[in-house]
Amino acid sequence: MNRYLGIDMGGTGTRWVLTDARGTELGRGRAPGATGHLFNPEARARFSAVIAEIAQQSGGPVDGLYAGVTGLGGKAVEEARVILSKALDCPRDTIWASDDMSLAYRAIFAPGEGHLVSAGTGSVGLHIGQDGEPIRVGGRGILIDDGGSGAWIALRSLDAVFREIDLKGPEAETTPLAEHLFAAIGGSDWDSVRAYIYGGDRGQIGALAQAVAQAARAGDKTALGLLDAAGRELARLAQALVARGGHKPVAFIGGVLALDPAITERLRAELNDIELVFPKVDAALSGACLAAEHYGAR
Repeated sequence: MNRYLGIDMGGTGTRWVLTDARGTELGRGRAPGATGHLFNPEARARFSAVIAEIAQQSGGPVDGLYAGVTGLGGKAVEEARVILSKALDCPRDTIWASDDMSLAYRAIFAPGEGHLVSAGTGSVGLHIGQDGEPIRVGGRGILIDDGGSGAWIALRSLDAVFREIDLKGPEAETTPLAEHLFAAIGGSDWDSVRAYIYGGDRGQIGALAQAVAQAARAGDKTALGLLDAAGRELARLAQALVARGGHKPVAFIGGVLALDPAITERLRAELNDIELVFPKVDAALSGACLAAEHYGAR
């Protein structure tokens, strides 16, 4: 029996699904996260270790696979295919590797059918044309933008809190937003905040968006305003895709959408002439099915 593997790899976790040629699920599992930044030796070692773990979990060779890996692109694609081929005993010409957004897009739309905006730790928009050519908007990382993402919400919330502290002193630390942020960080002193933000990774920073959502539920006006602003930023990505790729449905995915209803309310208000969908995506299963479809006839 032929076996096909789909891998959906993010920075904080990886999901995999194994199917037969008909798409019947044979198994699924989870592994630690990694990225496709294979130009970095540490990231390459982590990627290799995660793939080795998946190979062990999934039980041996596969006949084809699709791996969607966050941050994967350029020359690293071929290097990833080499690592995948060796670990999973899979012919290199039956390995499809891309970034995770391309996999998610194909899990929702056929090429040319729509636009996709993802809002998790970072944010990015994607359209894949009928000719396979991508249009990407945003997604340039938290140091430049990633507007509306979890990290964007977190960093702008901290900026707002510290501006109030600069103006009013310690009394500004008693607002719901400040209290929830500092509780999540583990302290309100600068050493604690600096260690958390500058000593951690973007996933750790993005996790603070949950604290902002908690503050919004407690009625904090600054937090509510920031979540509304996040919705505007994500709508901007959708508008850019529509302007460049045509008036088509826009799908939104990612954990930010679940933070507070204010975000999706703002999306609907800003994009009231566009069909919006909020699908639940099993990207790993879609990857396995795509691998079976593309490589099953060989």
